[in-house]
Amino acid sequence: KDLKVLLVEDFEDTRLFMRLELEEQGFIVFEAENGQVAVDIAIREVPDVILMDLTLPLMDGFTATKLIRQNDQLKTVPIIAVTAHQEDDFRSDAKACGFDAYVTKPIDANWLKELIAGLLH
Repeated sequence: KDLKVLLVEDFEDTRLFMRLELEEQGFIVFEAENGQVAVDIAIREVPDVILMDLTLPLMDGFTATKLIRQNDQLKTVPIIAVTAHQEDDFRSDAKACGFDAYVTKPIDANWLKELIAGLLH
């Protein structure tokens, strides 16, 4: 089946680039520009994987991930932190919030596809 990806990114250009890359690889992509919209879409669509920026307006990726993890249908959905932050404290905070993986921008699309495949199997 076609895999659903929720792409959470506040910069429109970055979101567009990532969406095109993901769609080219066969994913169905849902987009959110902030953490609150991400939580709403995740609950409504139950994606197979979530790519979550950490620094977002209205609600950051850490808070959004905590809320998503509270939903029974979303407890096991892989959530990948996608961020420009390379600091160790961001990595440890992400792990504590329930992220399954942590990748830094810029992202290699083929590598990301392999990471997603690994998390889903």
